[in-house]
Amino acid sequence: MVSFDDFIKLDIRVGKIIEVNDFPEARRPAYKLTIDLGPLGIKKSSAQITDLYEKEELLNREVVCVVNFPPKQIAGYISEVLVLGVYTAHGVVLLKPDRDVPLGGKIGYITC
Repeated sequence: MVSFDDFIKLDIRVGKIIEVNDFPEARRPAYKLTIDLGPLGIKKSSAQITDLYEKEELLNREVVCVVNFPPKQIAGYISEVLVLGVYTAHGVVLLKPDRDVPLGGKIGYITC
């Protein structure tokens, strides 16, 4: 279990994928993503989402990312943000907002 204070340390933002490339150096099939996070700038990530997504359908797609983890080197590539998705039997389904929101918009929480 984690505390609520631990959860709110995560900086989760909305971005838009502006470039997608194959990542043949990765151990498991993945894409290299370039993501526009508005005022936070352009960031890079790698994502193992080739089971459900073709490169063309990812372009201009909004995604939800954790932006305050330290960069991680994956097969010689620096991943700067963590793209979020849901594991399914068929692959990872990306999270995205269901309404228009600004790029770089911070994901909030609702208290009860």
